[in-house]
Amino acid sequence: MSEEIKITGKCPFAGNSVGGAAGSEPTTDHWWPNRLKVELLHQDPREANPHDEGFNYAEAFNQLDLAEVKKDIKALLTSSQDWWPSDYGNYGPQMIRMAWHSAGTYRIADGRGGAGEAMQRFAPINSWWDNGNVDKSRRLLWPIKQKYGAALSWADLIVLTGNCSLEIMGFPTFGFAGGRIDAWEPDNLTYWGPESWYGKKIEDAPHGPFEGHPDQMVNRDLRWTGEAGDERYDLEAPLAASNSNLIYVDPEGSAKKGVPEDSAADIRITFGRMAMNDEETVALIAGGHAFGKSHGMTPPDQIGFAPEGAPMEAQGLGWHNPRGKGNAEDTMTNGIEGSWTQNPIQWDNSYLENLFNFEWEQTRSPAGALQWTPVDKNAPRTPDAHLEGVDHPLMMMTSDIALKVDPSYRRICEKFLNDFDYFTDAFSRAWYKLTHRDMGPKARYLGPEVPQEDLIWQDPIPAVDFELVDAGDIADLKRRILDSDVSVSQLAAVAWGSASTFRTSDKRGGADGARIRLAPMKDWPVNNPSDLSKVLGVLEGIKRDFDGAQSGNKKVSLADLIVLGGCAAVEKAASDAGVNVEVPFTPGRNDATAEQTDEQTFRWLEPVSDGFRNFHRDDITYNVSPEEIFMDRAALLGLSAPEWTALVGGLRVLDVNAKGAYQQHGVFTDRPGVLTNDFFLNLTSPDFEWKKVDSEGLEFTLNDRQSGETKFKATRCDLIFGANSQLRQLAEFYAQKGGHEKLVRDFAAAWNKVMMHDRFDV
Repeated sequence: MSEEIKITGKCPFAGNSVGGAAGSEPTTDHWWPNRLKVELLHQDPREANPHDEGFNYAEAFNQLDLAEVKKDIKALLTSSQDWWPSDYGNYGPQMIRMAWHSAGTYRIADGRGGAGEAMQRFAPINSWWDNGNVDKSRRLLWPIKQKYGAALSWADLIVLTGNCSLEIMGFPTFGFAGGRIDAWEPDNLTYWGPESWYGKKIEDAPHGPFEGHPDQMVNRDLRWTGEAGDERYDLEAPLAASNSNLIYVDPEGSAKKGVPEDSAADIRITFGRMAMNDEETVALIAGGHAFGKSHGMTPPDQIGFAPEGAPMEAQGLGWHNPRGKGNAEDTMTNGIEGSWTQNPIQWDNSYLENLFNFEWEQTRSPAGALQWTPVDKNAPRTPDAHLEGVDHPLMMMTSDIALKVDPSYRRICEKFLNDFDYFTDAFSRAWYKLTHRDMGPKARYLGPEVPQEDLIWQDPIPAVDFELVDAGDIADLKRRILDSDVSVSQLAAVAWGSASTFRTSDKRGGADGARIRLAPMKDWPVNNPSDLSKVLGVLEGIKRDFDGAQSGNKKVSLADLIVLGGCAAVEKAASDAGVNVEVPFTPGRNDATAEQTDEQTFRWLEPVSDGFRNFHRDDITYNVSPEEIFMDRAALLGLSAPEWTALVGGLRVLDVNAKGAYQQHGVFTDRPGVLTNDFFLNLTSPDFEWKKVDSEGLEFTLNDRQSGETKFKATRCDLIFGANSQLRQLAEFYAQKGGHEKLVRDFAAAWNKVMMHDRFDV
C-alpha cells in the first residue's frame, strides 16, 4: 500500500467522500442544522481535564506566595523579548489589553463570557480580530505559568498580570481575588451572534474563513434593531458586542463610519450589557487608554491567518505580519496607529487633558483605519515605542471622541478632569468589577488581596450569625410546612423559582438570600406572584413561631425554609406515588435585604422563556426556538441531559407550571402533585398521537388514536423529549419497567443539585 500511495499520492486514510479524507464528508450538523444539539450539555467533561480527580485548586492556590508570583510577573513586564519586543520597554499596556479582553466578553444577560475560565485560549475567541496579537501576550507569560503550574490557573494569571501591569505604571489597584478554574476545551454552546464568520458568508471572505480582517466585520444588521438615535436602536439579547468578533465596540465608530455620536450609542448599549453604568464606562475607557498605544502599520490584507487557522509550524501563534520586522514599529493589531498620551507607561490624567484641550480631525492610519489627530500641529507629540529620536502626533479613536460629544459622558469626563483622585478611585473600582464580575459571591474569592468591602454587584448576603437547625428541628419544620394550607405544587414551585435563578456562568442567583421575596423577583409572572405571596406568608409565620420558641441563638432563615418546603413537597409527592425517598437538605442560608439587592441588574435574571415551568412570553420576538432557549437554561443550571430530562418529567407531574396560557400544558397525568413517571408514559405511548394546534407549531394536543378525544396539551418544550432522538432515549428509559423508582431517585438528586448550586460555603 505504501508504494501505491507514493506513486498516486492517495491519502492512506481516505474515506468514502469524493476526493477527501475520512471525516471530510458532511456531518450530522450539515444534514440537519436545526436539530437540538443536546450533546452540548456535556461540554468540558471530566475526561478532558488532566488534573487528578481529587485536585483542589483553592488549596493549591492558597499555598502560593502571591507576593513572589507578582514579583516574577513584574520582572517579566519590564523586559523585552527579541521575538516580540515590548513597546517602550514595558509589556504592561499589552497585558492590560489581554486582561481586559479576557474579562470584557462578560455579558449580564446570561452571565456568559468573562475571565473565569480563560476561554480566551480557545476558538472562537482566540481568533477574533479584536484579540489580534493577544496570543503573543499569553505566550510571553508561559514561563510564569510553567513555573507555578497547577497552583496558578491561566484564568487567574491573566487577570493578575493585568493588575501587576497597572501597578508598575503607578496605578493603585483596588484588589485581586484568585479562584478562577480553567476550562480544558472550547465553549461550543455560547451564542456569540447570528453572523457567519466576520459578518460575511465564509465563501465571501477574501482570504479564507480564519483571516480576520476588519473589512469583514461590517454586517451589523443581523444583531441590531433600528438606527443610532432611534428609540428602537438596540442590540439582540444576550449579545454584548456591537459587531461580530469584537469585545465591545468598533473603535472606528458604528459600522466604521467614524461618527462619534453613533459610537456613543454603541458604547452605552454594549457597556451596559457588560453591567457597567455611564461612570464605570468612562472610567474604563479613559483609564485603559491612559496606557500604551494602538498598532496599525500594516494593511490588514497582508496579515496572515488567526491562531486557529495558522499553519502547523506557527504552533498556535497567528496574525503573521510579513512586513519589515513583523513586530515592534511594524506591528499590526487593530489597524489604528498611535498613542493617546505623551507618556504611555505612566498613570496620569493626560488622556482626558488631551481629549479636551485639543480639537481633533479625522485621518487614517498607515493600515487605512479611521482615527483622529489634533488639529493644532503644535500639540504635544508622543515618542515612538521603539525608535530613538522619533515621535508622532497624538491619536484618538472615534470611540474616544464619543466621550467628548455625548452629554452624559462629557459631564463625567469633566468631573474626572477636575478631580484626578476621584477618577483614580473610579477606574480602580471599575477595573476590579470588570475583572471579577463573573466570579460570583465573595465566598469564592481567594488570596490576601481580596478587599474587605462588600460591593453591591457581588450580591452580598449577611453572614450566618446564628445556630443552625438540627435533624430534629428539620423534621419538625417539615411537619409544620406540610400541615399548612399550601399545596405540594405550590411549595415545589416556590422552591424551584427561588433556586433555579442560579447561573453557572457568573454564579449569580440561587436560593441563598431568599431574594424571591424581594423586588424584582417577587413580581415576575413566571413566579406566580399570588401563589408566591401565599406560600411566603405561611413560611414567614412558621419562621416566627420557630424562632420565638427558641431559648438560645438558634434560628431558621426564610431562605432555608423555602428550600426545605420544596424538599418536603418532593418527599410527600414521591410517597404518594409509592416511593419513599429522602431529599437532602443542608441548612445555612441567610436572607438578603433590599439594600443588598441591585434591583436593576437582577432584572436580567428574569426568564422571558422558561421551559421548566412552560412559560413563554408572547410579547417577545425570539430568534431561536423555545426548545433551544430551554436547553440554554438547562446549561446555565449545569444540568446533564439525564438530569434535565428527570427534572422536567418530575416538575410536570408536580404541576409547577407558571400560570397563564400554558399552565396545563405538559401536565400529562391524572394525579397532579404526585411524583409519578406519567409524563414519560404518556409522551411515549403509541396509543396517542400529537396534533399541531397553531401554524407556527408552538402548541399541540395529545389525542386518543381510537376516539380522537383530546387527552392532554403540550408545548414544544414538552414534545422535544419525544422528538429529539437523544432525549427520547432518556424519556423511554424513565417510561420502561423500573423507570418510575429510578426517576424519583434521579429527580431528587437533580433537585438537590439545583438547590445547592449557590452554597459555596460548603
